[in-house]
Order: sequence, then C-alpha cells, then structure tokens
Amino acid sequence: MRRWWPLTLRGSGAVVLAVASLVIAQRAGIPELMYFGVLMAALLAAAAVTLLIARRTDRVTRTVRPDVIDVGSRTDVVVRVGLQTALPTAPGRWADALPAGVSGNARGLFPATASSLGRDTVPVELRYEIVGRERGVHALGPLEVVTTDPFGLVRRRFKLGRPSPITVAPAIVDLPPLPPTGGEAGGTRQSSALQLGEGVDNLVARPYAPGDSMRRIHWRATAHRDTLMVRQEEQESSPAATVVLDRAPSRWSAAAGEAPSADIAFETAVSACVSAVARLVHEGYTVDVVDSDGELLAEPVDGGEEGEARALAASFAGLTARVDGSSARVIPASAAVMMGPVVVVTSDPSRDPALVPGAFAQRSALPIMVVVAPQPDLDAPLAAGWRVASVRPGGDIAAAWAEATERGLADVGR
Repeated sequence: MRRWWPLTLRGSGAVVLAVASLVIAQRAGIPELMYFGVLMAALLAAAAVTLLIARRTDRVTRTVRPDVIDVGSRTDVVVRVGLQTALPTAPGRWADALPAGVSGNARGLFPATASSLGRDTVPVELRYEIVGRERGVHALGPLEVVTTDPFGLVRRRFKLGRPSPITVAPAIVDLPPLPPTGGEAGGTRQSSALQLGEGVDNLVARPYAPGDSMRRIHWRATAHRDTLMVRQEEQESSPAATVVLDRAPSRWSAAAGEAPSADIAFETAVSACVSAVARLVHEGYTVDVVDSDGELLAEPVDGGEEGEARALAASFAGLTARVDGSSARVIPASAAVMMGPVVVVTSDPSRDPALVPGAFAQRSALPIMVVVAPQPDLDAPLAAGWRVASVRPGGDIAAAWAEATERGLADVGR
C-alpha cells in the first residue's frame, strides 16, 4: 500500500463494501444494505478519530554506546519514547532513519501500550545495532512510527523526536610493534633519542603487546589492573615522534576536499595516520600530528595515553584535504630537527624537492613513509634513506607497516 494512503488493506476493503452497499441499496431499494453501508462508514470515521486522540509523544531520547565508533565497528542504539495516551493503543511498526554513513536493521514491532491516565507517561524502549561505514559526523533519526486503530482499518504514520548525532572515526588498524633493538630502527640514533634509564626505580608497567617476552611480565601490575602488563624501563626524557599527514590538494582527488569518505585513497591515508599514532603512543612516544606545511592538526598525544589516541581519531572524523593552496612539500621543515621516529603519510612523494639524501631521514631514529597510491614512484624517498611502504587505496595498512619497519620497502595492496 502506498505511503500516502491512510487505510490498510482491511480498511480499503471496508470502503469498497460501504460504497457498494450504499449504491446497491439505493438502486435495489434494500434498506438493510443502506444501514450496513452507513455503519461501515461510521466505523472508519471512528477508527480515524481514535488514532488522532489515542497517542501523543511526550519525549524521545536516543542513547548510543559508545557514542564514537570506528569505521567497521558496531555500537548499540537505545531509543526511549515517552507516550501520553488516553486510550490503550494497538501494536505498530517503527523505523529509525539511518544516514548513508552507517548501516543496520533499525526497524521492528512497536508494542501495544496501555493508557497513561494516572501516570506521567508510558515508557517504550527500542533497541538496534549499527555498523560504521563511512567516516564523518552523521545523524540518526527521526524515529518513524506506523500504527493502526484496534480494528486495523486506518493507518497513521508520524515522526517522533529529533535526529541525534553520531561520530564515525577513521579505523585504527592494529599495527605491528616497532623494531625492538636500536640497530633495527636506525642504530645509535634511536638509542640516543630514547635515553632509557637503568635500575629498579625506573621500571614502569605498560600493557602487553604481541611480541613481548613472557619473562618481562609485571605480575603485580597485572593483578592490580586485571590485564596483562609487562616491565619497561622508564624513559628519563619522554621520547618524541612526529606523524605527518599530507593534505595538499595537489596529491589527492578533488572529492577528498569536499567531504569525509569521498575519496578512498584519502580515507586510507587518514586511517594509516591514526593507526601510526596509536602504535607510537602505545610504544611510549609523545606524538605530534602535523600537516605537510607544518600546521599542528591536533594537540600532542602523550606516550601511553591510548585513550587520547582514540580521541584524536574521533577528532579526525570530519577531516578533509585542504580545499585551496598547493604545496610541493611533503615533509614540513620542522621535521628536520626530529631525532625520534618520523612517519609520513602521503600520496606522491616524488615531487618534493626536500627528498634528497641527508635532508631528513638521516636525522630520524626511524623514518617511515607510507605512500597511498596504486603504483607510486618510490625512487626518491628510497634514495633519501626512508623506509617506504606503498599501499593501494583500501589495502592492508598493517602489512605495509610491517614491511616498512622490518625491511624498508613494501608494495602491499588488495
């Protein structure tokens, strides 16, 4: 039945019977049919009036737990409706409007309700699950309810409440740990940058990561936090790392500057950026996230504060490529003074005049460049000493990261 038609199939049949009875009664002179037609018409009118006065909404609240989800992750939505109704109402159907950025089965049976006379409202609770599909800030709702009268003749469709915002953050991929020794990550440069202290007083506990030795388990901290913890020497000075997300419009499509999730290559770059931040923060680094022109994209994230890393990812929900300006630089000048790890996420590094031997990579303890492109030209960054990983748009970021940190060159994509 069409959305604009207010009658159900049963109600439409009642209209046909009423009209047919009145016509036949008039032509054949049968008064009983006249009474029957009038009765059917009165029944339809009473059903419509019942729907108009039976149900009134007092409030609608929507709770999303958690209220920030990653692309590909799930969350539960609870919709609470407070009804004020003088008469008991029949069951109906409900559907919550979902934006293009999320998916789920947001529909079901709206329960029958009793009269609210003698109390404030009749509470109704609805639940469904959604999955984040596209990065951005989206709106859930409004709630649409379709109900019928007790006889099932007339249908009423109405919308309740206002839309509720939900944030879909870029996906944080679990990246492999950094090389465990100084030699694997840049020789003495990393050792001088970390300056690990010695002695029992400098021992701290951190969450267990794949690859940690079981002999380093910190049993006291494990029992206290109810999660596996390992011993690590406390760093005398907090080591710093820099993650560069190249947002220059010349290296992405025009769609990347219009809206989040409009360009799959830029989405892969944003996911690689927040994943690198999460890994470096887990390793104990204080991380600065900057653009290729040196602009700070977020407040520095302290080492070990994984909650702050996830908050940074949530703040990137609406991030796009720059809509104006052009820059040949991939690596900001401020990165030249970095002694710790530098991770650069870009699309085309070949046009950066700063990519010459000794410019940046020789200073950094761990220079990593993630290039998001189908077939990029990696000769320039390789010659400059970068550990390069190329990943196709939508490809495997974790595999590319592993190849870059272990062997320096990867071409991973799916």
